[in-house]
Amino acid sequence: MPAIVPEGQAIWGFQLPVQSQSTAFVADWEASAGPEELARVAVAAEEAGAGYVAVCDHVAIPEDLASSMGATWYDTVATLGWLAARTERVRLLSHVWVLPYRHPAQTAKAFGTLDVLSGGRVVLGVGAGHVESEFDLLGADWSGRGDAVARGIEAVREAFTTGGLDGFRVEPMPVQAGGPPIWVGGSSRAAMRRAARLGDGWLPQTPPEGGMRAAIEWVLAERAEHLGESAPFDVGVHAGVFRLTDTDASGAYTVTDRERAIAQLAGCRKIGANQLQVRFEARSAADLCEQIEAFGSEVWPEVAGER
Repeated sequence: MPAIVPEGQAIWGFQLPVQSQSTAFVADWEASAGPEELARVAVAAEEAGAGYVAVCDHVAIPEDLASSMGATWYDTVATLGWLAARTERVRLLSHVWVLPYRHPAQTAKAFGTLDVLSGGRVVLGVGAGHVESEFDLLGADWSGRGDAVARGIEAVREAFTTGGLDGFRVEPMPVQAGGPPIWVGGSSRAAMRRAARLGDGWLPQTPPEGGMRAAIEWVLAERAEHLGESAPFDVGVHAGVFRLTDTDASGAYTVTDRERAIAQLAGCRKIGANQLQVRFEARSAADLCEQIEAFGSEVWPEVAGER
């Protein structure tokens, strides 16, 4: 599956609110929000020209972590399927689907079906997972999770491409030729290596050791060495937090100035990223939609032409 971002261009997207409510990033208004607000934000993203909207993946949150991680995590595939029926163009990303929790045939079935139902708009973001007790609950192998991601990517890609896996048929076949692109999440050297060698894109999680510029250079060099200089690849980056309709922002790193926002995003492109993940500081779903509209109409057009 080729990269989805055309050469010399870039896309933007963001993780949707409401669906996952970790205390690390949830806003106060999300506690009383639900499907109506979730759909409203996704539609606003599509109308503003977002390349994708994303949702997270956890099956069950341990009681001892619920106070820090939150307990509300809508099912990933159910949520993306529901959003597919309410949008028409924006891509639907799992950020990230924990491959070791499921047999590869289950992943291929779920995301192949989702690709058909959405008209070929799925991006399968995958990762290794980070909650050991959740692995224990699901009977998954914590210590071997990295290898499970590598094997899972290869198996899922086979099912996407051939419709079969280990002597079984896994259909329907995806709409996208070769199946949905697979973006590999994680900022460890092992995760970056899996992304470079096995993925169609890279989704950094936390800031990589040595900084983003060096990490992107390393990933692209690793990919070129193993797959050739011309192998297409989508490179992600966390591009910042923005509040553009006024300057009343509470976050120390929230960007409120349009020119600064443009410069910051252009800087991300200049270090080699072509998939820019953004966040917005907002006080309600309506406020968030205003932020998204302002970003799409006033900021992104100035960044889209930068290289």
